[in-house]
Amino acid sequence: MAKIKTTMFRSAMRNLSQAPLRALEETVNGKAESILTEIANAQVVPKQTGDLERSAWVDKTGLKRGQVKIVYDTPYARRLYWHPEYNFRRDKNANAQGKWLEAWQQEQKGFIRRMFEKFIKKFGGGFIK
Repeated sequence: MAKIKTTMFRSAMRNLSQAPLRALEETVNGKAESILTEIANAQVVPKQTGDLERSAWVDKTGLKRGQVKIVYDTPYARRLYWHPEYNFRRDKNANAQGKWLEAWQQEQKGFIRRMFEKFIKKFGGGFIK
């Protein structure tokens, strides 16, 4: 039976384990405003006065735990989001609907995922292809 010796490089392992958080941070910090712009351009958010659309912001408080949220901060945002059966007006936003982030995510065809993958490869130290 052959013997195999392995050497673990702690610095490489540390870089590899931190790569996902660093990639998420880079993705969000560099693109937070453009993500909100992409959502607005997709015209999926219900719009009457524009307050709902303007209330959007990216919550990065959970970034160190790997959590980032897109928040719509109006009293009625949750009700509109979770009721796709509502008859949303489409004269201002042609694709207005409930669960608009899901619709936008399907339309953007992996835009954020591709950015994240690019950064995780960069921070993975050559271990992630």
